[in-house]
Amino acid sequence: MKLTTTLFVLLSAAVLEAGGDAVVRAGIHASSVMVRTLLFMAGGLILFSYGWVVNAPPWDFGRLLGVYVVFFFLVAQIISWLAFAQRPGGAVWVGGVFIIIGGCVISLA
Repeated sequence: MKLTTTLFVLLSAAVLEAGGDAVVRAGIHASSVMVRTLLFMAGGLILFSYGWVVNAPPWDFGRLLGVYVVFFFLVAQIISWLAFAQRPGGAVWVGGVFIIIGGCVISLA
């Protein structure tokens, strides 16, 4: 698999995982039972899609985990900010720098 394809698949998986989590979170806080049920079902489908996307390719996922964790961190922060109006604070960004450094170490080793 080409590097660009691999990165696109990992980014897609991160969007699906963080997005699915956000949909489930929205379901937990929904006021209507019908809306809650629909959001839980949609979240489950999205999270299943994440599991399929990340496990279908024939790759050494352990080696790519560093890149994936970086993508997940960045996507989760963006979704948290846009969907829930929760801007990341200083400690999150400091921790994020360590995540990015760790992802580089794992990926380049």
